[in-house]
Amino acid sequence: MAKANVKEQIVATGLELLHSKGFNATSVQDITDAAGVPKGSFYNHFTSKEALGLEVLQRYAEGVSQVAAVLRDRALPPRQRLQQYFERLIAGNAANEFNFGCMLGNFSTELSNQIPAMRSAMREAFAGSTAALAAVIAEGQQEGSISADAPADELADFVNDAWQGAVLRAKAEQSRAPLERFTRMALGRILA
Repeated sequence: MAKANVKEQIVATGLELLHSKGFNATSVQDITDAAGVPKGSFYNHFTSKEALGLEVLQRYAEGVSQVAAVLRDRALPPRQRLQQYFERLIAGNAANEFNFGCMLGNFSTELSNQIPAMRSAMREAFAGSTAALAAVIAEGQQEGSISADAPADELADFVNDAWQGAVLRAKAEQSRAPLERFTRMALGRILA
């Protein structure tokens, strides 16, 4: 029977490599070498690199959900929750010097036409983050701090889409400027 810590090593290493290098540029051998486990151990836990990719994507989405916990903190006003959420996302991108981008965005451009199960998992992850944003936006609309000119779910979809574009540009420019511009525009104009 395979040890659980070996699987965790593979998942953690897979998350780092698939996020930093991309799915197609990372081989199973790259992952097992970096994890310090035999290649056979990989196949004791995963039927394929795609199976690992799905688990890594789920782990990444769980990490984003932890960052998004601030969106559920009703002790803070809705606009402040949104501000803190985007500040935390910017800090996460800054931690890797804007080199990695968002795994959901990266995988979307790289894999959405290659692996239907991955496309489905990405769709679910995007829907979850949009729902979290929509709840806060709706609350802000009810209290009057966010304009009710558009439905909360439409605004949340747009903000999520615009964020992905800003992350891509930040990665290309290796700069926080696109993310800060996004936050200024999203909070100062779109969600004003």
